[in-house]
Amino acid sequence: MNQIYPMNQVNIELYRIFLHTARLGNLTKAAQQLHITQPSVSYAIKQLESRLDVKLFDRLSKGVKLTPEGCALLEYVEQSFALLHAGEQKIANLKTLSSGELRVGASGPMIKHLLLPALDQFHEQYPEVRIRLSQGKSSDIQHQLLEGQIDIGLVHLPLSDERLVSNHLISQQQIFVVGSAYRHFAEKQLSASELQQIPLLLFSKDSSTRHFVEKWLHALGIEAQVDIELGSLDMLIEFAKRGYGAAFVARSFATQELHDGTLFELQIAEPIPLRSITVATRRDMSLSISAKQFMELLIHSLQSSM
Repeated sequence: MNQIYPMNQVNIELYRIFLHTARLGNLTKAAQQLHITQPSVSYAIKQLESRLDVKLFDRLSKGVKLTPEGCALLEYVEQSFALLHAGEQKIANLKTLSSGELRVGASGPMIKHLLLPALDQFHEQYPEVRIRLSQGKSSDIQHQLLEGQIDIGLVHLPLSDERLVSNHLISQQQIFVVGSAYRHFAEKQLSASELQQIPLLLFSKDSSTRHFVEKWLHALGIEAQVDIELGSLDMLIEFAKRGYGAAFVARSFATQELHDGTLFELQIAEPIPLRSITVATRRDMSLSISAKQFMELLIHSLQSSM
């Protein structure tokens, strides 16, 4: 008995010719539809019959008719080509962003102040793309990238793993802000050491912002004495507004409160370094078309707002 070849060794064109011949019941008509010669169709059918070691067609005076084995094969060949067509259609939909998904992650403040404008635009332009959004600290987002749970993430540097690569988005200035109860401290320049006169409101210990400010203070010979630890920017701003102390936040994330006069920026003599927000991705993984398009929208949105 002849060997049955694995699919990766079988010329799919033989099955295409078989399918057209079975549907049309005529070698000549199949050749015309396939734009090949009738002998080529006949030869392909013989090759397939030889590979499978069965007779697929009975030759009639005015055409061909499937044998029972040919009918059995036709069912699977039709399903296979239907799946191939569906796959091609799926790729076409992904290319036009009429399907697919966008998997992105960032911290709460980044989502609110940086991602949302671009997400709104993306969702309006490509409503069929499913958006999967994950909120977490920079360390959480980097972990999700490494685990393949998201495709792109907005994070603060440094990156935790060499498998991640970053593209700079914007630089942020971090500041200390107070409410009206400590407004008099905002009327003069303070040294970093004089901050100890005001209760400090900082993010929780495992946040990258907390590490950043403690590292800056430590470089100045100051150990941070934290009075209140909170897990969100909104809570830091709220406690600062209510007079509980000085909160360490990104200036761009407190623009409205500074403009309204509910928060006041402290003028610190020692410069606080800028912080970089980057788009992080897996070095060894290609981005989906939807992720690439969103990154373009995000960069354009941020450039337009600067």
